[in-house]
Amino acid sequence: MNLLHLKYAVEVARTRSITMAAENLYMGQPRLSRAIKELEDSLGITIFKRTAKGIVPTPEGEIFLSHANRILDEVREVETIYNPSAKEIQRMNISIPRAGYLAHALKQLVGELDLTKQIEINYRETNSLKAINNILQNNYNLGIIRYAKEYEPYFERFLSEKGLRSEDIWEFDPIVLLSENHMLANKEDLTFTDLVDCDCVQLGHGDPYVPSLPLAEVRKGEFDEAIDKHIYIYERASGYELLSTIPATFLLTSPMPEIILKRYGLVQRRLKGYNRPYKDLLIRRENYKFTELDLDFIREIKRVRDKVGNRIIR
Repeated sequence: MNLLHLKYAVEVARTRSITMAAENLYMGQPRLSRAIKELEDSLGITIFKRTAKGIVPTPEGEIFLSHANRILDEVREVETIYNPSAKEIQRMNISIPRAGYLAHALKQLVGELDLTKQIEINYRETNSLKAINNILQNNYNLGIIRYAKEYEPYFERFLSEKGLRSEDIWEFDPIVLLSENHMLANKEDLTFTDLVDCDCVQLGHGDPYVPSLPLAEVRKGEFDEAIDKHIYIYERASGYELLSTIPATFLLTSPMPEIILKRYGLVQRRLKGYNRPYKDLLIRRENYKFTELDLDFIREIKRVRDKVGNRIIR
């Protein structure tokens, strides 16, 4: 086993495909398959299995890949220390929920970057499971996951099992995001009953995740059964477009920066009597050390959070 074997296995896990991994590694598929088989034989375990969704790690494979990613991160860190040119790269890899305040924080961060130096930022909006797997298997250093606070024990146990550390970013009550032309946009003391009675269409992200719970059960918690019109979306911008052009729609989400509301002609309203707080949690591997760019982004997130959270929303 050598570093190349580790890189091969990590790339297969990232792409879930021997063919795609081989292309990305500029090598033939038979050669990569042999290398993975040799690695499995040398370790005495099966790292991958074939499924309808592609090649995925076995439980033993997940443990191995966690170690492999850690070793490769340490090698990259050593290379950075002793490679002056690498120090000039402004690099960050992070997976986050589809949240306006986080996108705004990224915009603020990028606006402050030194454009005379190389920039390499991977910023992926996704659900909590993929954010966790991106750290465990796909060379991402940081993630932010979102969950309803009632599910906190599930996530605490899961993160502990995976050897991930966490830090609270924000605990918030969801707001209702509406078009400024929505019939409820100016209503005082907005309640969920108002949303039901107006025959509105609820938007929501279609891939919520809670460890050990089936998707159907988690969806029931995210989408109220009293509303029979749901549109499942998987990226943030589509939601904003629907909200701004279809006034009957609404979205429950984290409080939003004013600049995004104005851009899309939206308003945000508190939902009276709706008691279902959410948490955004920063996660990373146990031994990961924050870079200066990481720390700058975390500070920017908290600055935007405090500004948005302190606004008075009707």
